[in-house]
Amino acid sequence: MKDEDSRYEAVRSRDARFDGVFFFAVETTGIYCRPSCPAVTPKRHNVRFFATAAAAQGSGFRACRRCRPDAVPGSAEWNVRADVTGRAMRLIADGVVDREGVAGLAARLGYSARQVQRQLTAELGAGPVALARTQRAHTARVLLQTTGLPVTEIAFASGFASVRQFNDTIREVYAATPTELRAAALGDRAARRAAPGAAVPLRLAHRGPYQTAAVFDQLAREAVPGVEEVTGAPGARTYRRTLRLPYGTGVAAVRERGHAARTGGGTHPGGWLDARLHLTDPRDLTTAVQRLRRLFDLDADPYAVDERLRTDPRLAPLVAARPGLRSPGAVDPLEAAARALAGPEGAGELARRYGKPLDAPHRGLTHLFPEPAALAESEPDGPLGALAAALADGTLRLDPGADRHTAEEALLALPGMDPDTVATLRARVLGDPDAAPPGTRLPDAWRPWRSYAVRHLRVAGERIA
Repeated sequence: MKDEDSRYEAVRSRDARFDGVFFFAVETTGIYCRPSCPAVTPKRHNVRFFATAAAAQGSGFRACRRCRPDAVPGSAEWNVRADVTGRAMRLIADGVVDREGVAGLAARLGYSARQVQRQLTAELGAGPVALARTQRAHTARVLLQTTGLPVTEIAFASGFASVRQFNDTIREVYAATPTELRAAALGDRAARRAAPGAAVPLRLAHRGPYQTAAVFDQLAREAVPGVEEVTGAPGARTYRRTLRLPYGTGVAAVRERGHAARTGGGTHPGGWLDARLHLTDPRDLTTAVQRLRRLFDLDADPYAVDERLRTDPRLAPLVAARPGLRSPGAVDPLEAAARALAGPEGAGELARRYGKPLDAPHRGLTHLFPEPAALAESEPDGPLGALAAALADGTLRLDPGADRHTAEEALLALPGMDPDTVATLRARVLGDPDAAPPGTRLPDAWRPWRSYAVRHLRVAGERIA
């Protein structure tokens, strides 16, 4: 939605389909919002539009306390796009700028830092530092309002270089001090506070309808013993898994919602999945959340997907039966490959033999999946050993910012790697929304959402041509 008059119509109708797609700011109040904000619609001549929250903040606007624009699902555009901007946004969301700086981001993208800065600023109105800063502010707000961590610890856990920088940013973005943000949450019935060291409670937002049962069915079928588990009765299940993260480890639990909770008052509201994260190092919060969002495909745009696929006579009844069907991703490329090559039980055996045990078992969770170097050394033969070695020495990258075509070519060049596994990794690990199984002839009319079309056929038990 590029036309500003069309964007204003979305704001006027409080259309939540566009939450995260763009943001609007009101010059008379100095506040920026999501399109579905329930506040009184401002006059058109007082409104400015921005592609990102960081761009709005960079122009001097602060986040609305009513609609919390920093908490919207990410734009689906960044997951669809395979260009440098899309890849950069996925890497920034994963915390790369916080860990490696702009130079590290540029190196992963294969560009100079100046080129990345120029391209992101030109297209999004903000460079990588500003985009990462906005993400840090959101992480800080979550920690302030849901945990009992000391404010100083939250400053560094959120990725800020100093307490002063943290305080200044929070005041600028939220027009409140960190202490005031925390105090405001105490009066919010939805606020859930966790003591230091306890699990962090989260609401993982999504836009539009979400077929929770289909996602949890798939996760239950594919669960790697010791690393993942799904417990409970259908409609009220809990998915748990271990996470190997940049600074430490984590255990995540995500609850199935039989009827998605509503958010906002838009004409097409979304909802959320309740989650809890137990982290050995709170600096991993941003990365852990983004990996869960990719796993559950929470940043997808179901309206765009369903609108395209329902025009096909074969898919129309499937879309009508399951609007908002998601295409789950993965949190660990090596784990996903092991599951595809050896099945869940085989991958579980590898985790038991070579993975790091948890300090204390968490229900049925006992191990982290092995690191690439450990698996390459212990199981050097076969396609999985070759893949682990390539990941360990850096000749193959399957991170969120990897170029999908380059990664596919590198995977196919590995000894023993078959096209079916590569196609699975392209869809699940690299998040390609348009991946198609090898040897199939899928209609071009399904582009760029062939991954979702395949999901519809598989969930319905139909043959893929």
